[in-house]
Amino acid sequence: MLVSWNWLNELVNLPVSMETVAERLTVTGNEIEAIHRPCERLAGIVVAQVSSIVPHPRSGNLLLVDLDRGNGSISCVTAAKNLSVGDKVPYAPSGATIADGTVLSDREFDGVVSSGMMLSAEELGLPDVADEFGILRLPEHLGAGDDAVKALRLDDFILELSITPNRGDMLSMRGIAREVIALFPEASMRKGDEPVSLGDPDWDFDFKGITLEDDGCPVYLMGMADRLKIAPSPIEARIRLALCGMRPVNNVVDVTNLTMLALGQPLHAFDADRLPDRSISVRSALQGERFVTLDHKERVLDSSDLVICSGDSSVALAGVMGGLNSEIEDGTTRLLLEGAIFDPARIGSTSRRLGLPSEASYRYARGVDPELPERAIDYAFSLLKDWGCAEVASGVARAFRGDTNRPVVSLTKRKLARITQWDDMEEASSILSRLGLVEVEVSENGCVRSFKVPSYRPDISIEEDLVEEVARIRGYDVIPSRIPGCSYGTGKLGAVTATSRELRSLAIARGYVEVVSYSFHSPKYGETLRLEDDPRGRFLSLSNPISGELSVMRSTMLPGLLESLRRTLRSGWRGPVRLFESGRVFRLDERDELIEFDRISGLVYPGKDTRSPYGESVVDDLLSVKADVQSFGLSRKVRFSFVQGEEPFGHLGQTAHIVYDGAVIGFMVRLKPAVESELDLDGPVFCFEFDLAPLLEDPVLRFGQGSSYPPVFRDISLLADSSVSVESVIGDVENLADDLLDKVRLFDIYEGKGIPEGKRSLAFSMAYRSSDRTLKDKEVDSVHEELRSRLEEKGYSLR
Repeated sequence: MLVSWNWLNELVNLPVSMETVAERLTVTGNEIEAIHRPCERLAGIVVAQVSSIVPHPRSGNLLLVDLDRGNGSISCVTAAKNLSVGDKVPYAPSGATIADGTVLSDREFDGVVSSGMMLSAEELGLPDVADEFGILRLPEHLGAGDDAVKALRLDDFILELSITPNRGDMLSMRGIAREVIALFPEASMRKGDEPVSLGDPDWDFDFKGITLEDDGCPVYLMGMADRLKIAPSPIEARIRLALCGMRPVNNVVDVTNLTMLALGQPLHAFDADRLPDRSISVRSALQGERFVTLDHKERVLDSSDLVICSGDSSVALAGVMGGLNSEIEDGTTRLLLEGAIFDPARIGSTSRRLGLPSEASYRYARGVDPELPERAIDYAFSLLKDWGCAEVASGVARAFRGDTNRPVVSLTKRKLARITQWDDMEEASSILSRLGLVEVEVSENGCVRSFKVPSYRPDISIEEDLVEEVARIRGYDVIPSRIPGCSYGTGKLGAVTATSRELRSLAIARGYVEVVSYSFHSPKYGETLRLEDDPRGRFLSLSNPISGELSVMRSTMLPGLLESLRRTLRSGWRGPVRLFESGRVFRLDERDELIEFDRISGLVYPGKDTRSPYGESVVDDLLSVKADVQSFGLSRKVRFSFVQGEEPFGHLGQTAHIVYDGAVIGFMVRLKPAVESELDLDGPVFCFEFDLAPLLEDPVLRFGQGSSYPPVFRDISLLADSSVSVESVIGDVENLADDLLDKVRLFDIYEGKGIPEGKRSLAFSMAYRSSDRTLKDKEVDSVHEELRSRLEEKGYSLR
C-alpha cells in the first residue's frame, strides 16, 4: 500500500512529523518498508503562460515560444506542436533541475537562444500523467510564476506500507487516517464520516433489478450516470494516481481507482447500453465456462468462481476483472457503477488460479467493509459531477443476501490486567473508541465493558482481540517484562514434543525427509481424496484465510505431503521420495465441536525410474512401508497390529488399518490410481498416518528370567478364510494352546492350485518351551496334537 503524505494530511490534522508517524505505524504492526520522494530532484520549476508562438526563423520543425513567468518574459525553443496561446505550462529556467537530475542552461538552436525549457510529464518524473504527446499543459487556475512543484503537489512523500492479511481496512487512505487518529490522540479528522443514503433509484432507464443467487455476494449496489463524456481526468487526479502507483486512463477508470484508494472499495463500471439485458445477477460460474475478460483473453472458469451476469450472459468476473462485452468505450454515454462485497477466499482463489492479480482483487481477498459500497458510489459520482463529465441519476439499486449484523464483544478488567499488566478501563475504552469501536454497555463496577465492532474490522471477534488492540495502540514497549511464573526446577519437554523428536530421528535414519506444511489447505482436497461422505470431509473453515487455496484446516496430514511430492516431481526429480511430517489435525465431531489430534504421517514414492542392479527387492511397496510403521511403534515399546480395511482414497486391495489395543489409530494405503491420476502422479504412492497418543507414555520396561532350556519346534498348516487376518488366526492358536507354547511364527501363505476358492493356506512354526526342564518329544507331540484337535473344533481345516 502506497500512502501519500500530502493526501493523508488533507484527511487528518497531524501535529507530528512524518518520521514519527512512520515509526508508530511500524511498531504497532503496519510496517513502513520504505519512504520515497518520487520528484525529489525537481528544483526551480515554475508555472509559465504562453504569450505567443511563432515559427523558428531558420528551422521549419521548431517553434519559438514567448512565456510570461509572472516577473517578465522569456523565449523558449520547442518542437512540441500541442501548445496554444494562453496555455499554462511547467517551465524550467536556466539553473533549474528536472526529474533525471539534469541541470538546465541556455542553449542555442540555429542561432536562436532558448532560455531553459518547457517540460513534458516525463521530464517532471511522471510520464503516465501525460494525456497527449508534447508539453504538459497545466490547469488554468494556476498563476504565472507559481512554484510548479508545490502547485501540482509534486513535493509529496510516499510511504510504502506493508499490510498484514487481517487488516483489509488499512488498504485505503481513509483506513490509514483512522489508524493514525487512534495512534495520536492529539490528531483529528478534518472531515467526519457522515452517513450516506442515496435513496431508491429514480432513473430514466428501465432497469429490472439485481438478483443474488450465491452466498459469495452478500451486498450488491449499482448507481447510474448519464450524458457521460469520456475524457482525461483533471491533472491533479492524474498526478495523485501516478504518485500512488496507478496509471491514469480516463475519467471513468480514474474515478473508480481514486475511490478505491480513498475508501478501500473497488468499483466497476459497465456501459449500460451494451449490457445484454437490463438486469444484473450474481452466480457461481459453471464448471468449464468460458469468458473473455477486458484484456481480450478467454478464461476457463471453475465452479468456485463468481460471475456477474446480465440476462444469460456473463459480463464480469466478480472482484477480479470486467468483461469485454460491457467495456466502457470512448462513445459510452451512460454507465452503471457497481459497488459490491464478495467472499474474500473465493476472489483470492480466482485471482491466483487465473493469474489475474489486481488492486481490486487484492482488497477483496482481504475483506472489504460491507457498509462501504453506498459511500463509495456517492464519492465516485461526486468526482464525476465536480469534473463536469456526467449527470448522476438519483438513488441506487440494492440487493442483500445473508446477515450483516455487527458483533458485540466484551472486555474484562481481569483479562486486560492479566495480559498487559495494566487495568485502566477508562483509558482502554478511549483507545477502542478512537479505533471506531462503540461502547454499548458498562457493568455496575466498570469491570466489564461491551463494544460494538465497526463493520470495517472483521478481524475483531473475541475479547483477546480487544486486549490486543489496546496493547498495540498503547504500546508494547510499556508492558513490563516478567519472569515466567515457574522460576525454579529443571525444564522438561512435553510428551508430544519428546516423542516427536524420537520419531523424527528414527524416520530420518530410515531414509525419510521431514517436511513442514501449512495446517490448512484447499477445500478441493475433500473431493480429490473422496472424503465427501467421510467425517474427515467436514472441514473446519477459516474465517480469515490467507487465500482460497489455504482456507480449511487439515483433517488429515495427506494434503501437505501430496503437495510436497507434486512440487518435487515438477522440479524434475526422478528418484524415490520418502517424506514424513508430524503435526496436528483438526476435526469436527457430531456436535460440530473441534477435536485436535497429534499425528505422524509419511509418504513413499518409488520414483519415476525404479531400475536397480539389485532387482525389484529394493523397490518400496506396502510391506516396506509396514516395516517402517512397525519400527515407529517398536521404538516406543509398542506393537501395532494391521488388519485389512477400507479408506476412501485407498486402493481396495492395498489398504490396512493400524490397530493398537483393539482400536484403529491410523491407516496404511496405496492411493487409488484415480487419485494418483488427478494429482498428476505416476503411481504407486504409499501413505501412512496414525495417532501419536499410544506412543506418548514412557514405556514400562519389564525384565524376566530367560529360560536355559531349549525350545522344541513343530509346524501347523491350516486352511482359513481369505477374509480372516493372520493376527486373528495367531490369536486363536495362542488362546487354544497349552502353556508350553512359547512363540508362534507365520512362515508361509499360499493361495492357488489345490486350495479351495475363498481360502488360503497358512503355515506356522510353533516353539514349545518349559522354564524348568527340557521337554521330551513325546510330551511335545501330545500337546501339539491336542492343539490341532482344538483348532479343528474351532472350524479350521488342518493339512
